Amino acid sequence: MAIEYVWSLPNLERDVKSGGVQTAHWRVSATDGEFSAASYGTCGFTFDPESEDFVAFESLTEAQVLEWVWADGVDKDATEAALAQKIEDQKHPTTAAGTPW
Repeated sequence: MAIEYVWSLPNLERDVKSGGVQTAHWRVSATDGEFSAASYGTCGFTFDPESEDFVAFESLTEAQVLEWVWADGVDKDATEAALAQKIEDQKHPTTAAGTPW
């Protein structure tokens, strides 16, 4: 079974006056059958409301902000690879705890 990755943005912090996003809170979950792992983080942005690329809060899409997150230094491939390794470790543990009786 292939691992399914779901990226989401549970919260955005913004400047109320300009509508510029200052911080994006991101989350990614990975699921492979009964095994799962997740990661969470934030990215800070500097915006210029006078710039021609400026997009106000009301006009943003989740896909657009996720692109900003990945461009801002969150390595999408490395993050997903780390979660895949966590799932692999769950499937094939190298340590165990308990007692023999």
